[in-house]
Amino acid sequence: MDKNVSVPIFVESRYRINRKKIKQVVVNTLAKHQIIGPVEVSVAIVGDRKMRTLSKKYKNEDKTRNILSFSQTEGESIKTPKDTLRLGDIVLSFPVVIQDASRDEMLVDDKVNELVEHGLLHLLGINHD
Repeated sequence: MDKNVSVPIFVESRYRINRKKIKQVVVNTLAKHQIIGPVEVSVAIVGDRKMRTLSKKYKNEDKTRNILSFSQTEGESIKTPKDTLRLGDIVLSFPVVIQDASRDEMLVDDKVNELVEHGLLHLLGINHD
């Protein structure tokens, strides 16, 4: 595991996730895109109510969704005293992730990892069409 990559993970208590796999996805994705640390990306696993609240507040949409990414690097560069690049926050709605995993015939952990990578790419400025 890369010591230069910090991945604080917040999980609402009733959801079981594999923290090691999430951190590994972040480390691998950053390495693939030649981002070297120190870097911090936070991940939060929340319920539908919290995701709906965030979606209303930041997307102006009264609905839940599987993922939201919040960049910390838009606009002026933000550096901490030790020059850690804080890319931002990735928030997943666990109930929607479960539905998506079922629909796509995937393991829930694999869907979580896919979405974390997707959110991280957005934080890196790599968007899909």
